[in-house]
Amino acid sequence: MATKFLLAFLVISCYVLSISAEKETGFVGSVDPKSLSYKKKHTFSHFRFYWHEIFSGSNPSSVRIIPPQPKYTTTTSFGSVGIFDNVLTLGPELYSKVVGSAEGLYSSASQKEFALLVIMNFALTEGKYNGSTITFVGRSPIAHKVREMPVIGGTGVFRFARGYVESSTLTFDPQTRNNTIEYNVYVYH
Repeated sequence: MATKFLLAFLVISCYVLSISAEKETGFVGSVDPKSLSYKKKHTFSHFRFYWHEIFSGSNPSSVRIIPPQPKYTTTTSFGSVGIFDNVLTLGPELYSKVVGSAEGLYSSASQKEFALLVIMNFALTEGKYNGSTITFVGRSPIAHKVREMPVIGGTGVFRFARGYVESSTLTFDPQTRNNTIEYNVYVYH
């Protein structure tokens, strides 16, 4: 009996506190998770995508919009900023089935090594994931064999997503800078 009383007291207290917080600030309120299509049952998924970054030709998918600072042009490219809209495929070949695009920007943010700050959405176009996105942001030290960045959210099927992404460079052409990268996405959604 005492446990039920304590539980009821805690529930009522939380409700009263949330109402008073809303009145105090004017911008805080409680939300019913169901109103946001938030489900308690979660899925842990692993996706493997291949992105194809094309700097060359008449229709590049990645463009540097700010060049590096002159002092760092040949070492870390510090200060450079680029934007991209690269295709995501099921296989490492460019002609593999396209399942979405990788849209975002990068900045060379380290003076000591070639490491990028990456802000990216995987915008998916296939099956039940069509129209959904997975968003991640993080540091990508290019010389590392495997690079890891956190999943910070998403849209559609991936609302409230969390997890991490591992990327590995499969091919790189030093002349054109064109490359293929394998992305393994481990996401809890």
